[in-house]
Parts: sequence; structure tokens; C-alpha cells
Amino acid sequence: IMAQRKVDANTITCCAAISACEKGKQWEAALRLFSVMLQRRLESNTIAFSDVISACGKAGEWARALQLLSAMAQSSVETEVIAFSAAMTACEKGGEWEKALQLFRTMAQNSVESD
Repeated sequence: IMAQRKVDANTITCCAAISACEKGKQWEAALRLFSVMLQRRLESNTIAFSDVISACGKAGEWARALQLLSAMAQSSVETEVIAFSAAMTACEKGGEWEKALQLFRTMAQNSVESD
């Protein structure tokens, strides 16, 4: 859509679009936009990762949310509480409470401050 309207895709516009997809429960569109960010070598940040993790979680895609959290940890983006929280919520919605508990333990081990 951004290309059709001749809007330059940058980190800010992509993050805004991913956030809108997350709020609109359009997880696949959020993933596509996130992929565009990566393909164009735009700076991915905590907001982009957290919103796409949340979008997947709202759709019951807990395994995909965990994959994204893992990718975030392997990238140069600092894994913050908001991303862990989104992933734990995804696990909870998928009935994977053990995985959510493990994420909480990982947060503590990595000294990520919880809310």
C-alpha cells in the first residue's frame, strides 16, 4: 500500500503500519511489513519486534511469536520487557503457560526488568 501511495518506507512508517496491523488483528500483514523492513535493511527496533510479536500472539500464533523473540535476541535490538510480555501473552493465549513461565525465568536470568 505504501508503494502504491508513493510513501517512502522507513523505520517510522513501517513501525506505524505494523502497529496498525497489530491493533487490527492483521498478523500476516504485520509479518509482511516486518519482512519489508528487514529486506530493505531498515532499522528494526523494539517497537517493531514487539508489535509484530503481539500481532502474532493475538492470532494464536504463539510459536511464531517465540521465533520472533528469538530473532530479536539474536539481533542487535535489545530485548526489553515489552517484547517478553507480548510473547508471554501469546503463549498464554495458546495455552502454553509453561513456555510463558520459562520466558519469565529467562527475563530474570537476563536481568530484564519486569513491570
